[in-house]
Amino acid sequence: MKKKILILGGGHSKERSISLKTAKAVMKSLKSLYKLKFCDPSKNFFKTVKKFKPDVIFNALHGRFGEDGYIQTIIETLNIKYTHSGVISSMMAMDKEISKKIFKINKILTPKYIKIKNSHNKINYKKINSYLKYPVVIKPINEGSSLDVFICKNRLSLLTNLKKMKNYKEILIEKFIPGREIQVAIMGNKKLGAIELKPKRQFYDYKAKYNLDAKTKHIIPVSLSKKKYEKINNIALKAHKLLKCKGITRSDFKFYNGKFYLLELNTQPGMTNLSLVPEIAAYKGITFRSLTSWMIKDASKNR
Repeated sequence: MKKKILILGGGHSKERSISLKTAKAVMKSLKSLYKLKFCDPSKNFFKTVKKFKPDVIFNALHGRFGEDGYIQTIIETLNIKYTHSGVISSMMAMDKEISKKIFKINKILTPKYIKIKNSHNKINYKKINSYLKYPVVIKPINEGSSLDVFICKNRLSLLTNLKKMKNYKEILIEKFIPGREIQVAIMGNKKLGAIELKPKRQFYDYKAKYNLDAKTKHIIPVSLSKKKYEKINNIALKAHKLLKCKGITRSDFKFYNGKFYLLELNTQPGMTNLSLVPEIAAYKGITFRSLTSWMIKDASKNR
């Protein structure tokens, strides 16, 4: 009998639409190999699990609830095998402050930052100017897909963009690092490879990631010396291991003045037709079906 795979997609986060695309692509790739069922966990999750009795849950959720340890905690209590990283790893990677602290302690270069409570009265603009210097990047502590990320060139720009983020209680203000955008994929505990992005937009934001009209250029192989290429892959693997991640992860870097700055690590990379991990895998001769099949085989309890 074919294994029963429950594919989670949609969810509550702002990345719901991308999650649905990921789930659809995964289902298409696996349909002849397994008995599949789609489930949006925001609707009848426990009822679906009880009735379907899956052997494995494929977590195709993105953003909060899906990759911050929340759904992982629920699946752990159900004692079912699942894909991607576990509870603590997901939580640490999703929380940009926690992950950056871990990177810094372990001598992984990451942009300087200040965490603020999103209240005008509590923002120390002098400290921002002296410690970080403009331009700066502002982003929520725990969102993905570059949602609500803004580059601010001065105090006025910072004030304007902070108003757009009034629904977030905590915000990271980070030193803007110019330079090349390079992303690295890890598969299990192996270095899968890297890809460079040249967005037409100001940076590799949500539209640049998911909108074909944005015309972001994907460059593979990445033009780096053998030594530099090995270094960026090693940093990604080190970060993956430090956060005790499982399955597939993707690390986002800026390469500037000969140095690699790790911006963040993603435990639930997108698996759409524009997604980077499948593109890196394809360059290495791994088909989309082989990639998703590997993720099913890699699934386990107590991740």
